[in-house]
Amino acid sequence: MEGITDEPYRIAMLKSFPEWDQFFTDFLRVPTVGKVTEKMILEHYGERIYNSPDWRKKNSFQILTTPRAQTELVVDILESLKIDHLDLNLGCPSKKVNSHYGGAYLLSNHEALKKILDNIRSRFTGHFTVKMRVGYRDDKNFSESLKLIEDAGVEAVTLHARTRDQLYKGVADWKYIKEAVETINIPLIGNGDIWVADDIENIFNETKCHSVMLGRSALKTPWLAKIYKDYLFEGGYIDDTYLLYERKKYLEVYFESLLAEYREVEWHDNLILKRFKSFSRNLFDDYEDFESIRGLFLRSESLGEFLDHLYRLKG
Repeated sequence: MEGITDEPYRIAMLKSFPEWDQFFTDFLRVPTVGKVTEKMILEHYGERIYNSPDWRKKNSFQILTTPRAQTELVVDILESLKIDHLDLNLGCPSKKVNSHYGGAYLLSNHEALKKILDNIRSRFTGHFTVKMRVGYRDDKNFSESLKLIEDAGVEAVTLHARTRDQLYKGVADWKYIKEAVETINIPLIGNGDIWVADDIENIFNETKCHSVMLGRSALKTPWLAKIYKDYLFEGGYIDDTYLLYERKKYLEVYFESLLAEYREVEWHDNLILKRFKSFSRNLFDDYEDFESIRGLFLRSESLGEFLDHLYRLKG
């Protein structure tokens, strides 16, 4: 996720919540002009992760590109570094990104999309996947987009079940995920409004998708993969009391792990506080008085004050 899943964040999650199967970098915007270097690519991926065989297996490199960007150069560097997994973002709904013919816009221009896919596949020998939406303005090219992507040699597709123009409005329509599963012969990964363990089970049952990808819900509940595994162990039931107990326990683990990793890269307290506040939008929704609790954290004037609120919350 852009501006979130940098190397310190991913390492903190790898250490604290190893139940997650895979992590993705925030997308690298492939530049149209300027120098692209191996150092730039490694910094985006994370050198500590790159130098750990176990961590590398669980980390994928995501790019966002356009027809005019230096895609070939970036992919050649990724190939020379033997990065295991490259993911192409065709789902970003940002107005700026789409106005430059990147992200979900490419779903409306199959000629440009095919060239980009072919360029990547011909240069990259590792696992190559795509994250996409149902379409740009509407769903009229949906099936054709899926087949084009599959025919280009892409090995799996993550589908967010909204169009670009829907942004995050309404409710993701999982019928498109089911349709995609029935249309292509490569793994389909479901995405969109999967917030709790019940949602994970329901999307598997309703769509028969291969797996799920979580974004906003993973920010709300960073330990959700663990919760889901507990849910399966308990036969498909977890009550609200248990969920609140887990949230109280793991909120402290979450922020302390992040703090340790941000300290490792020598971030100053004000930057850490700013990042912590950005993570606090939905973390407290399970509490009865979540709005007042969230307000305390967002109004913190120092990192120490933020952490004091955290420790008092656990009780």
